[in-house]
Amino acid sequence: MQQLDAVRRKLYFRSNHRGIKEMDIIFTKFAETVLSELPDSDVEEYQRILELPDDKLFAWATGRETVPEEERSPLLDRLLGLDYI
Repeated sequence: MQQLDAVRRKLYFRSNHRGIKEMDIIFTKFAETVLSELPDSDVEEYQRILELPDDKLFAWATGRETVPEEERSPLLDRLLGLDYI
């Protein structure tokens, strides 16, 4: 992974320490893959996503629940789509 600025380092740390192991794995893989290249315009959106509850994110990631339209974003769709693995 390329050198990250201070904001992205904090986001990477938070991606690794979610609380639910399964979400740690998903967020860590995503962060390792895209965080260094994430446009500045998406950094705030990624911070918002990190604030979402793990239980909801896990339900969305596993297809148990549909992501509500008001929560959807291209970045969240990308993260939950796991198209980076």
